[in-house]
Amino acid sequence: MSIIEKSVTVDVPVRVAYDQWTRFESFPVFMDGVEEVRQLDDTHLHWTVQIAGIRRDWAAEIVDQTPDERITWRATDGTTNAGTVSFASLGDDSSRVTLRLEFEPEGIVEKAGDVSRLVAHQASSDLEEFKRFIEARPEAPDGWRGDTSPRDADNRTLL
Repeated sequence: MSIIEKSVTVDVPVRVAYDQWTRFESFPVFMDGVEEVRQLDDTHLHWTVQIAGIRRDWAAEIVDQTPDERITWRATDGTTNAGTVSFASLGDDSSRVTLRLEFEPEGIVEKAGDVSRLVAHQASSDLEEFKRFIEARPEAPDGWRGDTSPRDADNRTLL
């Protein structure tokens, strides 16, 4: 399993950065190679990407979503991946967005090539594009503010 972690500072409040990130359907605008993300319900997404000429489709489940803090997901079929996007306020008008991605290279081409270097470069590029995208908008649209954090029998957050 390969692990990549990249961060970017954006000059918007943490709520704006988080709300925009929860608009998953907009990912193709700032993520190169992402052809489509469809949100099926509050916790399920379908991804279609093409990176380095390789097309992949997969379903993902959001396993933890805490407004203005983090979104954690895992693939449920298709390409093996999981990760967390975390958000930290750096003041009234600045935030840090950190992407931690875990993935398993598939196929002989991906395993033979330097896929983790390619993915690390793509993650950095996508975060920089997110920065340009979010900072150019006068206001981000409302995002989903629900909480999907794992809870115990007494409804206490486990994370």
